[in-house]
Amino acid sequence: MEQKFCQSCGMPLTEEILGTNADGTKNEDYCIYCYKDGKFLQDCTMDEMIEHCAQFVGEVNKGLPQPITREEYIGQMKMYFPHLKRWRKEMTINEATPENPALAGVKDLIAKMADTLPVTYISSVDEEGFPCTKAMLSPRVREGIKVFYFTTNTFSLRVAHYKANPKASIYFCDAVGFKGMMLRGTMEVLTDAASKEMIWRDGDTEYYPGGVTDPNYCVLKFTATDGRFYSDYYPRTFVIE
Repeated sequence: MEQKFCQSCGMPLTEEILGTNADGTKNEDYCIYCYKDGKFLQDCTMDEMIEHCAQFVGEVNKGLPQPITREEYIGQMKMYFPHLKRWRKEMTINEATPENPALAGVKDLIAKMADTLPVTYISSVDEEGFPCTKAMLSPRVREGIKVFYFTTNTFSLRVAHYKANPKASIYFCDAVGFKGMMLRGTMEVLTDAASKEMIWRDGDTEYYPGGVTDPNYCVLKFTATDGRFYSDYYPRTFVIE
């Protein structure tokens, strides 16, 4: 059987240590040390949980062929915990509500990278199910950190991919600051006059000689659902609402 882990502290789950729901039944996601009677036993952040778990590195080392230090264990947990159910729920960015402390500065970082970096990498899924990535000019227009508009060729391979499968991702990379931001979502291909005029710029006739009505000119509209960023040697996964 597949080994399950507590979606709060990462402890391997067995039947004996399953947490309990409010009605007394077993909870399949959390251990009894984190979840009992339908409630979490610790009111803490992800980082506080990591610090709590770090004290048990000695127990962890008993099952490892090569012992790890407390600092190495913390580093591993910082990579792993953002994927656990409890902390995925915490990692939500909603532009209409106050910023989550666990994601301090992420909205500003996304906006800054989108507005200042000259290149954005966009990915599509080809007809064989493989990811395909291409370097693009930075977004022409964005709506907060959820919607981004790019210009491209109507008859390009990328457009054909998105028409067949709208799943997409975009990636911003700051090589100097060693920061990376990946957003997942869907990509729409827009050819209506309003969308084309919205992001048209002087000088675009170099790429589209026919002007804003050039049939080979279209707009890509990316709508983000979630993402992951890497900064200060620390990755975080989040949802955008």
